[in-house]
Parts: sequence; structure tokens; C-alpha cells
Amino acid sequence: MISPLTVLQQRWHENWLVGMQPDRFQAIFYNRLQELNRLKDNYQSKILLCESNPEVFLASFMAACTLGYPIFLGDSNWKEAEWKEAIELIQPNLVWNVGVDLNLELLETISILDLPSISPSLTRIMIPTGGTSGKIRFAVHTWETLMASVRGFQEYFQVDRVNSCCLLPLYHVSGLMQFMRSFTTGGKLWILPKSKLESIEKMTEPNLKIDRWFISLVPTQLQRILNDEKQTNWLQQFDVVLLGGAPAWERLLEKARVHKIRLAPTYGMTETASQVVTLKPDDFLKGNQSCGQVLPHAHLETDSFSSDITLSSLITIQSKSLCLGYYSSETRLDRLSNSETLKSDDIGFLDDRGYLYIIGRCSDKIITGGENVFPAEVEAAIRGTGLVADICAIGIPDDDWGEAVVAVCVPKTDRISEVDLSTAISDKLSRYKQPKYWHFVSSLPRNERGKINRSQVARIARSGVKFLSRC
Repeated sequence: MISPLTVLQQRWHENWLVGMQPDRFQAIFYNRLQELNRLKDNYQSKILLCESNPEVFLASFMAACTLGYPIFLGDSNWKEAEWKEAIELIQPNLVWNVGVDLNLELLETISILDLPSISPSLTRIMIPTGGTSGKIRFAVHTWETLMASVRGFQEYFQVDRVNSCCLLPLYHVSGLMQFMRSFTTGGKLWILPKSKLESIEKMTEPNLKIDRWFISLVPTQLQRILNDEKQTNWLQQFDVVLLGGAPAWERLLEKARVHKIRLAPTYGMTETASQVVTLKPDDFLKGNQSCGQVLPHAHLETDSFSSDITLSSLITIQSKSLCLGYYSSETRLDRLSNSETLKSDDIGFLDDRGYLYIIGRCSDKIITGGENVFPAEVEAAIRGTGLVADICAIGIPDDDWGEAVVAVCVPKTDRISEVDLSTAISDKLSRYKQPKYWHFVSSLPRNERGKINRSQVARIARSGVKFLSRC
């Protein structure tokens, strides 16, 4: 198994990150090594990485992986409550979230050849994901599990070198795996901020027509690109446009076909180090409506194909890329081992040709703009304002976000407005978790045991959508 250090040595002087010179990456890397060397125990000291600058993030990530420090990936835009929750759970020895002062003198005093080679199986990488309660949770991966996903991707697409254009956050599994595929296979990585995408005609590199290029999007991003002619023309140049993070709506998929976008819808999750099922672009353009076929490093089980969706089942996943488990304050990171299977909350079936169809999910999870939102967390934040007597957060279909978070609530007084509630939770939840619609009712439907009837609340929200106030 190739180690982080081996990859670094192979690519040390290459200009693999579009728009960044190798000496800058090296300088950041060595500065991070200096900070890590002040820590005494690689296996107990924990690093929380929340850098917003892509160069600093990647150099920091590789420094921690190279020396075998447990590293937790986080969002630099967390709100105060989320920061507090993460710090209490992790209790990090070092937090990286304020950039780095480059010390070029270190380049002359430290050699990459002098670094110790750490076994890939000992490198613990904690990637954030949500739990049913909405609390921050980390899936525990290793360099090995991430590389298993890389190899499965290479084999499935029959490509040795992966060139990736990244528009997704690097702390997400979807963004991190784009880096892993490019960096470890000898490809280039082009990290593209939203501001650059909006002035697409000014972009001159890389030349997408020379090499095979991949790009990963969530449905909301695809929707916005297809609403702009110049961005649509630019997207048509990519050999494969991976689409994941949330179910895409049929109208969006049809629009992509009309524009001849080489879309590759995917199915996967943080726990599986991204996709384990992908539809190849040629199949998509021919009208195939599935998520695709299973990648070589994974195995899926559902009920046998049937036109009766009641015979479909929860999808069970076996994969070499499965995480080792979830981190807790009692977790011994050196004793975790891969779970044999993962039971998802998705309902679906495989047809007789091995194509996966997703019918729905059995949890209350809302997927909006590619982000997972759990109603319990939203409800707790709104209830904590003291402005509502009752609250239910629900997801409704949305042509821009896939699903939109709706707060159906009972205000304590008639004087309370949507603006009051939005303001009260603005510093308690990340922006994507905050309701996009507010709907006031006199009471919420509950059964004889007092449990909210969520399906009835969903009907109330959907039927009144045109009257809802959008934030």
C-alpha cells in the first residue's frame, strides 16, 4: 500500500495544483511539520483542521497524514455552538484555522527524505458527517480506506491519471476525495472558487480539451450552471461530470441531457469514502434513469428486482473503503477495525443488469444543496429561542436546493415574525441548516401519544408552499 510520504516524494517538485507553485506548498507543509514536532505523541495528539484556504488545507492535511497524527476535518464557517460541540467532542491538541506564516528558511533545514514512513493503516482521518440527532459526528477513515475508493474509481472509469476540477469543500468527503484521486494518481487538481465560475470567460487554464477531466457537483450547483449559457458551454467540455450529495430531480436531469452534459450520477456517503455506485455518462445520455452500477471495490445487497416497490429494501453496503466506525470521546483510534457491512437509510433495488435505483429513505434526514440536515438539530435551535410553543422541521421538494428546510411552528404570540426567528437562530446554525421557509400554524398534528405526525406536517408544508415566506 502506497503511503502518504511515498506520494509526497513522487510529486514533491511537480506543479500538480493548478495556480499554485510547488515551493509554496512545500513552505506551508514544512511550517506545519514544525508545529507538529512540538507535540510528543503521534497516536494521542489530535489535530482539528478547519482551514478555508485550499493550499493551506491540503499542505496541513498531508503534514498530519505523513507523520501519522489523527486529523479531524472541520468547517471554518461553523457557528459558535458548532465549534463548541466539536471542541468538546474532539478535545484537540492543536487547531489549524488561522492560516500559516510562511518560513522559507525551513526549506533549507528540513528534508522530506528525512521523514519517517508511517503505515497507511495507522493514519486516522476523521471526516465530518451528521447523526440522526443532528450532532456533529466523524467517520473514522484511514489512508488505506480512502485509497481503496481511489483504486475502485480508477478501475471503473479505466483511467490511470485523474484530473479533477473541485468546486466542493475540501473538508467534505466529496471534496477530499477529488484531491486524493488527483494527487495519488499523478493527475492535476484545479480548485475553483465560486467567484471564478461567475466570470468563466476569463479563465484560461487548464485546457480541458487536452486531457480527460472530471468535475464533481451537487444538484444545486448543476442547476445554477445550466441557468447560465457560458457556464453551460464550459461544463460541456468535461469528460465526466460526477453528480452526488443529494438526489437530483428529473427536470434537472433532462435539462442536462438536452445540453449534452456528460453527467455521471453517483451514490455513496462519507462512510464509504464517496461513491460506491456510478452511472457512466454514455448510459446517462441514452436515458438510463438509475444511479448506475457498483464500483469494483464495493458490493451492494437489496431485494431482487421487482416492479413492486414494497419489495425493495434498505441498501446494505460492503466495501474496502468503509470507515472503521464513528469517533467518540472514548474511541481508541488504534483499535478500530473495518465494519463488515453498512446498513444505509436508503430504500432501493438492483435490476437484473446490476443498475441501482433509489426509491426513497426511511429517516427524517433532509438533503439540501448536497448537505445533510437533521430536523432534531434545527428544532432544538428554534425551540431554544423561547419564541415558539411547538416546532417541526421538515423538507419539501425544491428545484434549486433539491430539498428546502421548512420550519412549521406555533409562535408564542401573534407579534412574532419570521424575521424574529431567523435572527434568533442566525448564530446557532450553519446557514445551510437554517430554514428557507417559515410556516406558522395554530397547532401541529400529533397522535394520541403526543408524537408529531411528520407526514401530515409535510403535506401542510407542501400544500402551503406558495404562501410561505422564503429567507
